[in-house]
Amino acid sequence: MATRSSSSASCAPREPAARTQRTDGNTTRLHILETAGQLFAERGFAESTSKEICTRAGTNMAAINYHFNGRDGLYEAVLIEAHRQLVSVDELVSLVSLASVPSDPRLKLRAFLTHLIELGSQPKAPWGFRVVLREALSPSPAMPVMIKQAVLPKAKLLRGLIGGIMGLADDHPSVQRALLFTVLPCIVMMVAPKDLGNKVLPALKDTEGLVNDLMRYVLAGLDAVAKEAKAAAPAATAGKRR
Repeated sequence: MATRSSSSASCAPREPAARTQRTDGNTTRLHILETAGQLFAERGFAESTSKEICTRAGTNMAAINYHFNGRDGLYEAVLIEAHRQLVSVDELVSLVSLASVPSDPRLKLRAFLTHLIELGSQPKAPWGFRVVLREALSPSPAMPVMIKQAVLPKAKLLRGLIGGIMGLADDHPSVQRALLFTVLPCIVMMVAPKDLGNKVLPALKDTEGLVNDLMRYVLAGLDAVAKEAKAAAPAATAGKRR
């Protein structure tokens, strides 16, 4: 009995030690990800070396290989995190869920656009925005990964939202184009120099007024495009019958 008790006591600390190791590993991974993200935002993927990432992070190449399977894998992870910083899938689901706002899809769209405008009005945009912008201007081989894992799930949610407003299927060509037209003004405001709002167009600092006017602009456009698309549908059907 004494022998079994002694053996059990010696084994007791092993599980907490394993949990600590996993926690430390995750902390290291997040630290490398954050460090690399800032560097990629400053210089872009092509001009950022693994050596400099390791130097800034205070780690070695083995850690990058272990957590990300090399620099390319690290950049893919940075792209996913960069897109999450703009709006994560969970945030988007929350913004367009029934629990967040009433079921009117126009109010849900307003919540989403407000989020983007508030993000763009911050004194300093998160590094993720600069990474996504660099990637858009100069696509890397990692672009398909970002599209599949980050862009497509969000686009599907937003297409459903805009399709609900327009009364069209979420894959209708007019809905797809409308999504681009709806989001582009917010992206432009993120890219625009801060002096634009301070010296050139001071009214842009009024976030509530900006959201109100953008919603009028977007909804009027969606209604007009939807009306045209619905009017064209019967004509196209009649043409096929002939």
